[in-house]
Amino acid sequence: MHPEWWHWIVGGIALTLAELAVPAFYIIWFGLGALLVGLLLLFAPALSLTAQMGLWIVASLAMVALWFRVFKASFQKTRSGTADGEAIGEIGLTVGAIAPFAKGKVRFQRPLLGAEEWTCLADQEIAAGERVRVTAVEGSFLKVEKN
Repeated sequence: MHPEWWHWIVGGIALTLAELAVPAFYIIWFGLGALLVGLLLLFAPALSLTAQMGLWIVASLAMVALWFRVFKASFQKTRSGTADGEAIGEIGLTVGAIAPFAKGKVRFQRPLLGAEEWTCLADQEIAAGERVRVTAVEGSFLKVEKN
């Protein structure tokens, strides 16, 4: 069977719509690759099945690579809600003294999860200006300990 141009268009639309059911943001690139092949086949119908499949694979992988290399890198820098695993182990300085199990403030040299200064909790007393390390993220607070 030799796929027609509209087969690729229907497949591309189906894959793009499948992104709504599986919001991982990677299926869409294969759908857009299929749409590209369908449009190309509309204007150049003599492409062989091998050329069609090769074009679909190359176009899809190029779009995925472009997304991860160019766009996603800048997208993550501006997003404030990233994984808490990125915060654990970061070093900061206390803005004021922190009493055990009381709220305090810690400031980081570079923004951490979208902010330079965070409310923190500690199990022990920590003086102002001391270096602390993030041990956990508990809701909107960081749990810290002396470094």
